[in-house]
Amino acid sequence: MSLTKSNERELVHLIEELDEDRAWLLEQIDRGRWPELRLDLAALERELGQFLNSAAESLEEEFRK
Repeated sequence: MSLTKSNERELVHLIEELDEDRAWLLEQIDRGRWPELRLDLAALERELGQFLNSAAESLEEEFRK
């Protein structure tokens, strides 16, 4: 995968925005919102966190090359 610096910045920004959304979701779950969906939303939050970590690590590896 060949990315420019501009693409790198855009991807980093996107990952950061998605991580902020993930954190917001976790905060809402902790506050008791959507109790009927709590387990599903918690699973989604965990998977999103893992995905974002993986994406960030892959991006770092790509730009070390």
